Amino acid sequence: MMVKQKHLALTIAAIVATYSVQANAQDAYFANSSDPDPYTTSDFGGVGLLQTPTARMNSEGHITIGYSDTDDYRRTSITLQVFDWLEATARYTDLRYNFYSDVEEFSGDQTLKDKGFDLKFRLYEESKWLPEVAVGLRDLGGTGLFGGEYFVASKALTTEHLGTFDFHLGLGFGYLGVRDNAYNPFCEITDEFCVRKRGSTPGGGDVEWDKMFKGPAATFGGVEWQTPLDGLRIKAEYDPNDYSRERNPNPIDPENPRVIVQDSFWNFGAEYELNDFLNLKLGYQRGNTMTFGFSFRYNLATAYQVKTEPPLRDARYSTAGNFNDVDLQRLSQDLLNETGFRVQEVQANEQEVTLYAEQTRYRDREEAVAKAARILSNELPENIQRYAIAETNDGVDIVQYNINAPYYKSAARAERFYREEDDAITLSNVYRTTDRAYNTPNDEQRSVRTTNSAAYATGVGTNRRYGYNLTPSLSQAFGGAENFYIYQLALMANGHYNFSNKLKLNGTVGLNIINNYDEFNYLIDDMPNPLPRVRTRIREYADNQDLWLQNAQLTYIDQADTNWYYSLYGGYLERMFGGVGGEILYRPLNSRWAVGFDLNYVQQRDPDNSFSFEDYDVLTGHASLYWQPKLIADTLIKLQAGRFLAGDEGVQVDVSHQFDSGVRAGAYAAFTNVSREEYGEGGFTKGFYISIPFDLFFVRNTLSRGTIGWNPITRDGGQMLNRSVNLYDTTEARGFAVGKD
Repeated sequence: MMVKQKHLALTIAAIVATYSVQANAQDAYFANSSDPDPYTTSDFGGVGLLQTPTARMNSEGHITIGYSDTDDYRRTSITLQVFDWLEATARYTDLRYNFYSDVEEFSGDQTLKDKGFDLKFRLYEESKWLPEVAVGLRDLGGTGLFGGEYFVASKALTTEHLGTFDFHLGLGFGYLGVRDNAYNPFCEITDEFCVRKRGSTPGGGDVEWDKMFKGPAATFGGVEWQTPLDGLRIKAEYDPNDYSRERNPNPIDPENPRVIVQDSFWNFGAEYELNDFLNLKLGYQRGNTMTFGFSFRYNLATAYQVKTEPPLRDARYSTAGNFNDVDLQRLSQDLLNETGFRVQEVQANEQEVTLYAEQTRYRDREEAVAKAARILSNELPENIQRYAIAETNDGVDIVQYNINAPYYKSAARAERFYREEDDAITLSNVYRTTDRAYNTPNDEQRSVRTTNSAAYATGVGTNRRYGYNLTPSLSQAFGGAENFYIYQLALMANGHYNFSNKLKLNGTVGLNIINNYDEFNYLIDDMPNPLPRVRTRIREYADNQDLWLQNAQLTYIDQADTNWYYSLYGGYLERMFGGVGGEILYRPLNSRWAVGFDLNYVQQRDPDNSFSFEDYDVLTGHASLYWQPKLIADTLIKLQAGRFLAGDEGVQVDVSHQFDSGVRAGAYAAFTNVSREEYGEGGFTKGFYISIPFDLFFVRNTLSRGTIGWNPITRDGGQMLNRSVNLYDTTEARGFAVGKD
């Protein structure tokens, strides 16, 4: 005990000494650098030195895809700065001297791939005198092979000629505390913190709360030197692991299992920034091992594509003497071309003009409405007091943008000081009335629908009956026993036919291009009471047909009241299930919350015949709560409780955050009433995804998105029906808007 107390005293002394040195530091770390994301990642992923983390974090939205090779372990990681105070890392570690399993028929000669997920939280941001402080959880919900927790502090010293030195000092537990050279301060709370349970849950996947911050503790730390040579960093660290407890689950050579030898507890490395996106790294670790790696870096929050859209028109006075002088067809075409609003109906009287329109291209409604307001102020008669754009989608009313015409025109034409155009625009629910009639010389009511013929002549329809497109599709899974990467690349033909604004038929046909799902051979893992195989039959659906019907669905969407929406649907709902269902949604305008409920009776489709069904059927559905918390900007928390496809019951939690660029990153987990034995490897269904707006790649705006998902392992528990129509997405424009509450 005296030895550990001595180490604790030295640790405290080192921290105090570090703070004293930093008292003379005048500049923040890399203060002279134009790079907003200067920090590099460790071998594990996550900002750090080599084997150890630091308290540093890059700016929100920064993503790093990294690879490191340390002989025994080859790691591939993705690190995302979700918030400026939260860093998340997903990682695969290839244990190159161990088989995936001891059953050759199951996994062949594939080496073991260990999944891991890390979180790091900033507790305190660096100031002039105090360091940056963070707490982290490594290998959270994984197998526990590399599980550990830590506290770490970082402080920078910038010199005039020698560059910047960033010092780091931490206290680790678990994998980061194996050296056992420090006292665990949590032992002062209770003796239970002095002992850490060995081993891990078979199959992994559980969050082992009962181990956290328990057992032996070790100090770690080091320094990163940003050299005067632009882009070159030198690293040195003290490793808290002595590698005496490395596990070999299924050694390739059972008679001579791999043993990691450590000749030095100091690790050294160099990292060079080749350009704005690629870093190269070399290292010498454990006193006997050369290491190397690289990383790709990008910031999703600041991603942007220059557009060739028509600019905002110059403000001018209208030449229309009255509403009869307005060419509605030309006005509608201009609005479609320049703002993405497809006008379906126009209502007008002497004071007001209301356009009912669908937004077809702009994610940024503020930009679209600003352009539309300028077109309307230039084209409509000067006596009009209010313009309104009532946005609709799938035949239902979403939101109305009301423009105070005199106020807007005085601001746009710079006729009044201290007036902004945005202040003239307000939100409201859509109002549909029949009394807004403008009396023409012939006493005709001016409630006008734009004609299809004029619109179709230019290739854009106001009430387009049908349409189709071709899109590529990539289905993928990582970390399987048979092959680390399983995929299917297909070409999807999508089509729709509108019987009316509210009743639509849509379908998708898939054509296989290439896939390796024939290698997926999950049977049931010999479980005594397995769940119905609602998702683990993926091999059959992906491999049995080269041409298949993905879905064919008839959908009716309508409103019960201003804030209430509902949909009814039936058909082949997704690749594995067909049936009938319905959804209702209550969503107040500009609200941070919404509630919904869906109920579906579905039957499993035949993987060999797209039009046939098998015997398994289930009643599935969920009550859903959608919430955008005020304290966490641009974040959506979705809770869905009910019955899943395998008949299990529970709740799925989905948390996503949207960056300024429109990129959305999220994670989800389902917790149900099935036992671990029924569920199998992984413990519970979970995954991560990044949704990317396609207009980041095009010079024209589009509402289309693509999603990249990572599901660590496919099992049958906690699986939801993949419904193609979701009312929360349909009513997206009703969502909370900053400054409009």
